[in-house]
Amino acid sequence: MRVISGMRPTGRLHLGHYFGVVKNWISLQEEHETIFFIADWHALTTAYKKTSELQQNIKEVMLDWIALGIDPKKSLLFIQSRVKQHAELFLLFSMITPKSWLEWNPTYKDTKYNLLRIQDLELQFKGGTRDLVRELIAKLPYKVEDFEALEELILDGLSDTFIRAVFEGYMESDVLKELNVSKRDFYDTDTYGFLGYPVLQAVDILIYKANAVPVGEDQLPHIELTREIARRFNHLYGETFPEPQAILAETPKLVGIDGRKMSKSYNNAIYFADTKEEVQQKVMRFFTDPQKLRKGDPGRPEICPVFMYHKLFTHEEKVYEIERDCRSGKLGCVECKRIMFEGLERFLEPIRERRESLRKDIDHLTEIFEEGSKKARQIASKTLEEVREKMNLL
Repeated sequence: MRVISGMRPTGRLHLGHYFGVVKNWISLQEEHETIFFIADWHALTTAYKKTSELQQNIKEVMLDWIALGIDPKKSLLFIQSRVKQHAELFLLFSMITPKSWLEWNPTYKDTKYNLLRIQDLELQFKGGTRDLVRELIAKLPYKVEDFEALEELILDGLSDTFIRAVFEGYMESDVLKELNVSKRDFYDTDTYGFLGYPVLQAVDILIYKANAVPVGEDQLPHIELTREIARRFNHLYGETFPEPQAILAETPKLVGIDGRKMSKSYNNAIYFADTKEEVQQKVMRFFTDPQKLRKGDPGRPEICPVFMYHKLFTHEEKVYEIERDCRSGKLGCVECKRIMFEGLERFLEPIRERRESLRKDIDHLTEIFEEGSKKARQIASKTLEEVREKMNLL
């Protein structure tokens, strides 16, 4: 089975990347034909104004992948923009993909509103108009087959319209000042590339005729859209592309040092490039159970981010002892963090050493990805020849 996945080069990788993505890739490469790529074109969909660090970010991803265990002898590794065939198939798929498929993709609006920090504004509009929408539907002179589905469709359209009206200045816009977001911000994210990036994702998968893609649940709509595009092309021009399946893997939701999702944008991440001293400083700043203020106070390890790390990095027999002593108050948070750091450092140290060794020969690492890009072009070119022939473009 051919498996493919990619990652946007946003900088150095952190623990969340490993447990959320890379660890699963390492397992897959032992069992399947695997292709992994650095999606630098995808990075431009939201960061097209900030390209000065792009090449360095690509190198950081290269270093982390290989240091973590992605093996170029077992997996084909390449950089997306080095395979120009992706761009041609993206153009051809754009010709046959209905715009509504992209606009209805739930992650499109979710991602856009997350970037603009206006999710709450959308919820306010929906909450304020729901009763009116229900009255409207009840008065329609037509039979309604699915009341709830129609209600959500109208609410989605109305909230989008109201939000656009706020940014255009047709409605009170003080809320934009509170959110520190502007009309320019709204339209800067409203690009063709941002709307169409699921089509490019479909290209990334289908141009290699991949059978499966490892994804999280939030990415399932993208896989279904890829399948829709494959079906549409096959219907129009003849059987060409397989319909890829999603590989869902259970992954621990690793939080950052402030208890939120680990993210570069939150400045709460532990990176594989961090020094031992940097990791220790971050561990000692970890949020803990807010009710455990001092040693002697009983703790609740089930809600403590530090205990989550113990379950991943501390020896199993020690974890039970830590849980027991935390609940009784015998174990203080400072000592608990110190023990957790020891286990975390046992995991990080060999990765850090491999990373530094790879950095000293970065040219060889670049050659690995250039050679992989060459092999990827060969596969992609063969697919495009078939596509051109079936679309009578030869």
